[in-house]
Amino acid sequence: MADHRFTISAFGDEIDADLETQLRVLASEDIRAIELRSAWGINVLDLTADQLRESRALLDRHGFAVSAVGSPIGKSPIAQDAAFELGRLEQAIRACDALGTRNIRVFSYYVDEADPAASRDEVVARMGALAARAAAEGVTLFHENEKGIFGDIPARCRDILASVGSPALRMAFDPANFVQCGVRPMTEGWDALAEFTTHIHIKDAKLDTGYVTPAGEGDGELPQLLATLRERGYQGYLTLEPHLQFAGPSGGFSGEEGMRVAARALRGLLAR
Repeated sequence: MADHRFTISAFGDEIDADLETQLRVLASEDIRAIELRSAWGINVLDLTADQLRESRALLDRHGFAVSAVGSPIGKSPIAQDAAFELGRLEQAIRACDALGTRNIRVFSYYVDEADPAASRDEVVARMGALAARAAAEGVTLFHENEKGIFGDIPARCRDILASVGSPALRMAFDPANFVQCGVRPMTEGWDALAEFTTHIHIKDAKLDTGYVTPAGEGDGELPQLLATLRERGYQGYLTLEPHLQFAGPSGGFSGEEGMRVAARALRGLLAR
């Protein structure tokens, strides 16, 4: 399977806190796009105007595109005031303008895991408000499925996307995160989400332990996913988010060697 249809991106802060180090390592793996989550240890939403300008200068100097602003929007309790995430969306839009992208990664709020349905209407309303603001600015929000939030499993992800019904809210399909929720991504999730999916995170995991692995070594059905994307003529990004050393609520870490392992595992699958 040749990879000419695909553009690979990566969460560079899984390599190092320093942005230029992130770019240097990714470039050495022939990756020229980045999902900017943090630079110099600072979350992308907290970067000052000067730091955003410096980031853009580094990106331009090294020949990088930004696949998306890797924001933490929606990784907050549903009990928190809705204005909090609307405010963070304004910061993310500012970052988009500075970095030359129109894409923002978002989540769908931490809810009571014992009764997610109790928060369903509020989640949909809030995601709709975020999407409306994004649409007004010509920005697309990529909802990432994530354990612990409302949109953790395919049925609830589809509910959000279909109920909001906005082209400004699309799906960032993350196979490993589905696996960690006990879901086989392609067997049990793809058909429900294919029409909404415009962004892919490349991460794999084991069903029995939740342990994160390089692409193709877990139960994330990555070979099937990539074959399906190729058949569909997918033109979006494949974004490496390996989490090979550490994974937590605010992100993950793989180190330089871990990112190289992740990149080469993906290339190996694409070459099949």
